[in-house]
Amino acid sequence: MARLRLTTAASLLRPAALTLGCASVLLLAACSGMGMGGGAGNMPPTVKVTDGVLTDPQGLTLYTFDRDNGGKSACNGACATNWPPLMAAPGTNASGSYTIITREDGGKQWAYRGMPLYRFAKDAKPGDRGGDNFNNVWHVAKP
Repeated sequence: MARLRLTTAASLLRPAALTLGCASVLLLAACSGMGMGGGAGNMPPTVKVTDGVLTDPQGLTLYTFDRDNGGKSACNGACATNWPPLMAAPGTNASGSYTIITREDGGKQWAYRGMPLYRFAKDAKPGDRGGDNFNNVWHVAKP
């Protein structure tokens, strides 16, 4: 009789254990996509969305340059001093809407939807957007 009760108890618990296991897998799968930028498509670890714009890890606004085209940066030399490129670490791989371009000096730079990403040297703190519409060719990068 004791053996029958043990077998019956195990049989009753098995569906509950399977349900819990499946729910855990689904929850983990759902959570794995969280924080990946929603509309920004598989963001690299160096980019996040803050107040509707792309920012670097320190929260500084990222920009695009109208004169960039064909997946190439037109901002080099003194331009890159004022508009530091968002560089990709060695061994980093492109993902989703983010690509990595090779700069004139051989460095690797992040691009979003084909447009290289930059910071503005005069932005001092998170939330600054001093470079937006600068000379009508620099724009805040948006997801």
